[in-house]
Amino acid sequence: MHPSAADRTRRRRRVRLRRLLPLALLVGLLLTLPLAPAHAQVTSDARLGQVVAPEAPTPPTTPGELAERAGVEDVSSLTVTLDDAESGLSRTVTLVLLLSAAAMAPILLLLMTTFTRFVIVLSLVKNGLGLQTVPPAQVLIGLAVFLTLFAMGPTLSEVNETAVQPMLAGEMDAMEAAVVGYEPFRDFMLAQTRESDLRMFTEMAGKDAPANVSEVGPTTLIPAFVISELRTAFTIGFVIFVPFLIVDLVVAAVLMALGMVMLPPVFVSLPLKLLLFVLVDGWALIARSLVSSVMGS
Repeated sequence: MHPSAADRTRRRRRVRLRRLLPLALLVGLLLTLPLAPAHAQVTSDARLGQVVAPEAPTPPTTPGELAERAGVEDVSSLTVTLDDAESGLSRTVTLVLLLSAAAMAPILLLLMTTFTRFVIVLSLVKNGLGLQTVPPAQVLIGLAVFLTLFAMGPTLSEVNETAVQPMLAGEMDAMEAAVVGYEPFRDFMLAQTRESDLRMFTEMAGKDAPANVSEVGPTTLIPAFVISELRTAFTIGFVIFVPFLIVDLVVAAVLMALGMVMLPPVFVSLPLKLLLFVLVDGWALIARSLVSSVMGS
């Protein structure tokens, strides 16, 4: 027997009442809770602020108070001595100058030695072979550095004997050692610099040509030396580059005569250049030529 419509309506009302009864009880409990007065919280916060807030210290305003807090009887008795013989000031200055010289070493290597000539020639050899990443640039730079140290060995030894060792032994100060150490470099740069470059920079500076080339200042000698090194490096590089260029031209002409137009000439010329370079011991010949161009042997 199926329930009637009235029975179904009563059942729905009872279900709704059961669902709403917990919500009504919760609302009633919330309404019956006591509310704390707002002024009590404000008062407690104010009291808490009075207890916690520290008293700001009063800074000293007079030199006497500063001296008293520092434990010194009189501020005027504080002195700083810089010229004490036992303080080791000269050694400190020497150490600072040596560190400064070490920081300037890359610039000196580039501008006052044959490093520029060597690294340019080695880079031109790499380009002449047609190699992009072999040998790496780090290898060429390292080889140029050690070739520079080898070629300039006599000059560096003279600088060490006349300037560095006496300065470390305390026989001369840093400034005097710098002046004495510059003389071997000056003689070396004068031997490698063309007179036309020296004359050009002297005229641009608006100065008269000195009676003796040893009287040329470093601001004129160093750029003239760098220009001369660039000219010498490109001259040597051109002489080395010509055989590679001839190999490329011969290979291109032969391939065109055979009708192999679609074959890039570099595919044939690169192995041939590598083979010829290895057979003649190219790296040893280039290193010997570079060192001989500096040492004159």
